[in-house]
Amino acid sequence: MASPPKAPAADPIDARLVRRLADILTETGLSEIEVEHSGLKIRVAKTLTAAPMQMMQAAPAPAPPPVAAASSSAAASSEAAAPARASGEVIKSPMVGSVYLQPEPGAEPFVKVGDTVAAGQTLMIIEAMKTMNPIPAPKAGKIVEILVEDGQPVEFGEPLAVIG
Repeated sequence: MASPPKAPAADPIDARLVRRLADILTETGLSEIEVEHSGLKIRVAKTLTAAPMQMMQAAPAPAPPPVAAASSSAAASSEAAAPARASGEVIKSPMVGSVYLQPEPGAEPFVKVGDTVAAGQTLMIIEAMKTMNPIPAPKAGKIVEILVEDGQPVEFGEPLAVIG
């Protein structure tokens, strides 16, 4: 007696693989990941909402602090954020990927804090989907601050450097 023919799999996507990719997103802090293997392409992405950030900002102060303490802590936090914003233009990431500060491992960095750069000069590169994308200086000026570390994953819109 012949065995019945096997029915083709209704869903070629392995749910365990999707869960593993989602775990990688959580572990690395990335917002999306895409994998292609044997003609099957899987993209896992998560949407970030502003609600958790609002809760995180409100959570540190369970009891209302005195007015003088609140104003002094607000002044201290604005002083910490003010130098980067007040001293130059923030260069933001145009894409999701990994940022590299030098053209290849062991090489000198494209730029260092204090360097004077020309408009269009490469400041760093972002690797996205195995493609190296140069990040050019939007204007001529001096590198005031580099806000990322070599090899760090970055999100779209994440501040990379400050140019004055």
